[in-house]
Amino acid sequence: MSDDEDDFMVEDGEDDFDFEYEDEDNEEPDVDLENKYYSAKGLKEDAPLDAIKEFEGVVAAEEEKGDWGFKALKQICKISFKLGRYDLVLKHYPVLLTYIKSAVSRNYSEKSINNILDFVAAATDMKFLEEFYSLTLQCLNEIKNDRLWVKTNLKLAKLWLDRKEFSRLGKILRELRASCQTDEGEDDQKKGTLLLEIYALEIQMHTETKNTKKLKALYQQCRSVKSAISHPRIMGVILECGGKMHMSESEWENAQTDFFEAFKNYDEAGSPQRITCLKYLVLANMLMESQINPFDSQETKPLSLDFWSRWLGYALIWVSIFFSYKNDGDIVAMTNLVNAYQRKDIFEFEKILRENRRTIMDDAFIRTYIDGVLKNIRTQVLIKLIKPYTRIEIPFISKQLNVPVQDVEDLLVGLILDSKINGRIDQVNSRLELFSKSLDSEFYTSMDKWSKNVGNLYKTAATKIM
Repeated sequence: MSDDEDDFMVEDGEDDFDFEYEDEDNEEPDVDLENKYYSAKGLKEDAPLDAIKEFEGVVAAEEEKGDWGFKALKQICKISFKLGRYDLVLKHYPVLLTYIKSAVSRNYSEKSINNILDFVAAATDMKFLEEFYSLTLQCLNEIKNDRLWVKTNLKLAKLWLDRKEFSRLGKILRELRASCQTDEGEDDQKKGTLLLEIYALEIQMHTETKNTKKLKALYQQCRSVKSAISHPRIMGVILECGGKMHMSESEWENAQTDFFEAFKNYDEAGSPQRITCLKYLVLANMLMESQINPFDSQETKPLSLDFWSRWLGYALIWVSIFFSYKNDGDIVAMTNLVNAYQRKDIFEFEKILRENRRTIMDDAFIRTYIDGVLKNIRTQVLIKLIKPYTRIEIPFISKQLNVPVQDVEDLLVGLILDSKINGRIDQVNSRLELFSKSLDSEFYTSMDKWSKNVGNLYKTAATKIM
């Protein structure tokens, strides 16, 4: 394995450029340390604990703190971390941090600490990470390294977000925001990239705490940042949270747009979160009561001009995306769900939900809105069911929809109040009675609409002439 792959992704060969050999007397000790270092490195795979002891020997043999001791401490931290010996990491890491004050060059130390931070970020022990980041910040405050201070705080903020410790997260975010402000107290747009990363954490916090007011204001701030060259993963996070915000306000079409943009960014970043965004995209599509099946590439049949003007763009988007993802294991369940929704097959729809609890219902966000989707499909099935009748028994509807009688009555009341059906509920006989509009009534209603349209057209033409 090369040094480039092995030494926290920092080439040992590059370290040689930091050495200054003043005379031959200083060269021999460095050669001895180099031999000790590579001898210890050779033990890493087969005898990692012995390797640690040998690297400790390198540190002890170095009379003055320098590159070989620093490199040895990095190796000790890496081996200990891979062994799950976090106690050894926390024992040697503070010693390593003393080297970055003066023993090694600023650029090399910054690159090394950056790589170490990335390396340990995979840990699942939150207490270890908290102590590790705290040690780093304490050292960085002393040496005034702002870039590393920001990066470490961002990682610590992510830790508090994952642990849902929002008060501690808020404190760090305020400090980070302050570091990105001008003397006038306004956000420095020259630091747009960093601002977006901070916004992404803050917007996730407001999404988790359901603080819609602050979420909307921050979302608009994110969209107004123009000077940033942001990482697509960061934009994916912001847009996904924007989609959730629109969902909470029943703005299904805006939610679908944001989820689609979030998917594109996650896809560009290679993030697995793109699959989750596809699920949310499907959810928004069903809540819109869209008649376009997002997984069906056969959306080229002739449709009305009005239909195309509203849905053609989305149809093309769906086809291009899901052509590649429709056979993904996590997407298959959603594919089947949409197919059942399009067929208005309520029994199949509910069966898919029951059989795919892990894929669909275990997602808290989807679970929040799935009742709305169920209401949509039940409403559509109900309207289609009662269409041929003038009277229909409510228990019969209940059986067809596979829901309690009370739920059927609630659906019917909503449809009557929304003027989607013309009828009344006979609660004594548990029956729905439907009224058919007379031809005269329909004629006069159509004439009234026509008259209003002609009037509006006249006003528009008169305004343009004047």
